[in-house]
Amino acid sequence: QVQLVESGGDLVQPGGSLRLSCAASGSFFSILNMAWYRQAPGKQRELVASITSRGTTNYADSVKGRFTISGDFAKNTVYLQMNSLKPEDTAVYYCNAVLKLYSWSLPNAGYWGQGTQVTVSS
Repeated sequence: QVQLVESGGDLVQPGGSLRLSCAASGSFFSILNMAWYRQAPGKQRELVASITSRGTTNYADSVKGRFTISGDFAKNTVYLQMNSLKPEDTAVYYCNAVLKLYSWSLPNAGYWGQGTQVTVSS
């Protein structure tokens, strides 16, 4: 069983900062990529940022320069540092992992955390 557990969501004022964490646990061979997605009420889930096990990062245009993703793949953990938060960043943030259960298996992107709520409001 593979589990992803997020933490760090909170209520914060505009301009504030938060740091989200996501830890993967269970039985698997390796993690290839970890990412943060978010879903606001009435909107589709969207990619916020991703990082590969080699350190390559990717960001949505809406968060570039404000959010930073980092990962410790030895600890199967990914972080999202969010600065200069705006009300439009309000959403449930989900962690996603692309991993291989066994050395011979194909990568599987279907692993999600339960989500953590981020609310930006004065």
